[in-house]
Amino acid sequence: MTASLLEELAWRGLLHQHTEPLQDALDRGPLSAYCGFDPTASSLHVGSLIPVMGLMHLQRAGNTPFALVGGGTGLIGDPSGKTAERQLNTLDVVEENTRALKRQLERFLDFTGTNAAQMRNNADWLRPLSAIELMRDVGKHFTINYMLAKESVQQRMESGISYTEFSYMLLQAYDFRELYLRDGVTLQVGGSDQWGNITAGLELIRRTEAAEAHALTFPLVATASGTKFGKTESGNVWLDADRTSPYRFYQFWINVDDRDAGKYLRFFTLLSRGEIESLERDILKKPQERAAQQALAREVTTRVHGADAARIAEDVSRLLFARGDPASLSASALDALSREVPFAEISELVTVVDGLVELKLAASKGAARRLIEQGGASINGRRIGAVAESPGDPLAGSYYLLRKGAREYGLIRVSR
Repeated sequence: MTASLLEELAWRGLLHQHTEPLQDALDRGPLSAYCGFDPTASSLHVGSLIPVMGLMHLQRAGNTPFALVGGGTGLIGDPSGKTAERQLNTLDVVEENTRALKRQLERFLDFTGTNAAQMRNNADWLRPLSAIELMRDVGKHFTINYMLAKESVQQRMESGISYTEFSYMLLQAYDFRELYLRDGVTLQVGGSDQWGNITAGLELIRRTEAAEAHALTFPLVATASGTKFGKTESGNVWLDADRTSPYRFYQFWINVDDRDAGKYLRFFTLLSRGEIESLERDILKKPQERAAQQALAREVTTRVHGADAARIAEDVSRLLFARGDPASLSASALDALSREVPFAEISELVTVVDGLVELKLAASKGAARRLIEQGGASINGRRIGAVAESPGDPLAGSYYLLRKGAREYGLIRVSR
């Protein structure tokens, strides 16, 4: 028997809380559900994947997902989870970011078929909305006490919160009602920090339309080590390949803690319960093989960047960390590697000494000669035994991969 949507979300650890009548509503037939996405940046990051995966599970269960890009609310900013006022973006920046997010969301949801995913932009109804209309048609349905009681507001009372961010929940409530009226949307989903904003929408729909709507939230992701999920030394892990390369994206997932691997397989992949539990047993029996992390990295990178990019990232990772065979790398993989290690493009490579100096793997020609004499240099996977030894034939017709010691790599491309 196929698990229900809520059962599926529960065993995956994705179910935080929901309104009590939701299961009955799901039993009566498919729903239309939406999740909002903030366009204050031009890319989603891995922290955004929880609600995206939630929409995927909703669609797989027969429901129609709506991805609402906040082209209107993005001009203001949601106070939830924030400790200070955010910088307000210009209209042009928000519109540009909105277009970028739409392209990313299209990778996850099926926009064809009987329950095809839909995109909406709340700028379509919020930008024409006047202040008088907002206060008359929305504001009158909420008391100050009701708004002050919301956790997102309470957390900001000491540090201060502007009227702009204080009123954000009214706009989100208005979004829910608009989607209800325009598209029959009766369920909003989001992170657990969105509960207060979502339930404000339920209240507005109940008061103005005498209708029932529902809420479902997902947990916020935490790591076993206590570090912030989705952060690395270089900052956020983005879905945009120009911000975080597919290789570095792959590395983020393959390096997750053993204690988090099973949880993340449930959260971020569509692998079955049996497959995940088998990988979890491998963590206990053969942790050194990191099979769970490899499956996680492969699955998520494939979904975000495509199978070719995931394969290249895996090949590059194998080379750099498992001493793979450089000759097996394709030109595409070598091109990807050029963005991850010291790289130079020259017309001709006469000696390995020249290459080591060009890549700054050696400070001088003298240092490069000493490195070679001590057996500490290799080229294209072949250890260099003598200073005069030829660089040999290039990889894929034009690349030389140099290594200093065990893990320091550099790549040269010759362009004759």
